[in-house]
Amino acid sequence: MRKFLVVLDDSRECLNAMRFAAMRASHTGGGVQVLAIIPPDEFNHWIGVGELMREEARERVQAHFEVFAKWMRDKQNVNPELIIREGEPVPEIIAQVADYTDIGVLVLGAGTETAGPGPLVTQLTRQSGSLPVPITIVPGDMSKERLEAIT
Repeated sequence: MRKFLVVLDDSRECLNAMRFAAMRASHTGGGVQVLAIIPPDEFNHWIGVGELMREEARERVQAHFEVFAKWMRDKQNVNPELIIREGEPVPEIIAQVADYTDIGVLVLGAGTETAGPGPLVTQLTRQSGSLPVPITIVPGDMSKERLEAIT
């Protein structure tokens, strides 16, 4: 089954990327893999404190994921899979795509700020020629109705 890989983060545009991935998966018989990346600098403390912070970060990711997962299951009949990786975002996304050959499309949300579409979109589009999957960039301010119409 082809899967849509979407990155879970705290950005506003993440919502539209999640919606798009779930709707496309639902309409095409695919799946959704949700990737959350925890930056390594969050754990540069003493060993015990670092482990506690790592566990708290994973719990936050899981709680955030469950909000999207419930909507995907209830509204789109898609059961998403959560993957949590630790490291720098772009290398971890590239590694995830390389590690899972059933990923067919990387879905990213583009920010609406005047500074640009966001660091992930900027960095990954620079490397898009060497990625083994296409990238779909979903505008962050696209309406839910428009997303439904194009998926």
